[in-house]
Amino acid sequence: MKSDQGGNKMDMTSSLPKKKFMVVESDDSRLYLLGKRLFDIAASIFALVILSPVFIVTAIVVKIEDGGPAFFTQTRVGKDGRLFRMFKFRSMCLNAEDMVIDLKHKNEADGPVFKIEDDPRVTKVGAFIRKYSVDELPQLINILRGDMSIVGPRPPLECEVEQYNWFEKQRLLVKPGLTCYWQCSGRSDIGFDEWVKMDLKYIKERNSRTDMLIILKTIPAVFAAKGAY
Repeated sequence: MKSDQGGNKMDMTSSLPKKKFMVVESDDSRLYLLGKRLFDIAASIFALVILSPVFIVTAIVVKIEDGGPAFFTQTRVGKDGRLFRMFKFRSMCLNAEDMVIDLKHKNEADGPVFKIEDDPRVTKVGAFIRKYSVDELPQLINILRGDMSIVGPRPPLECEVEQYNWFEKQRLLVKPGLTCYWQCSGRSDIGFDEWVKMDLKYIKERNSRTDMLIILKTIPAVFAAKGAY
């Protein structure tokens, strides 16, 4: 299946001198990429079936809380700057995106990321599903579609990528994922620079064994809910 955005791409060029930064290359074999895609398809279908009761209950409680839609879609940047619509359970109030400008001064994250631990836009149900990453489960659909992978750097917003330097844009060399080193190492407690380094470490080292280790580490990290907000 194809992305909703039809293959649109962001401008990936930059005037910054490359030799100031570490150059990361992802030398992936066709066998690894094929195996990764087959695993993504099988795992996402299995998870969608097994977790269908969670999807139903979450959709109902999100809808009941304020009468708004259960799902939320947002344009994200994927591999090589390709744009796609990412799916989530809605965890914020209906006018959340309109409130960003008024909350900019409260941003607690460094770099181009916008994060507030006690974000006033987050609903009561939203706080719970964000804590345990339930809000991210609809991205299994993105994985099945081919927009994302189970393991890979988290997909950024367009406005964030527009602020990236050449070094940081290397995060977009591979397909984004549901989880990666950042997701199982503290999430929002980790600064942006360290987050980028973790993603580039994954891109440089990724293989089937690394992917499985990250998945296994993600499970207890999700239940611990460290840095999840």
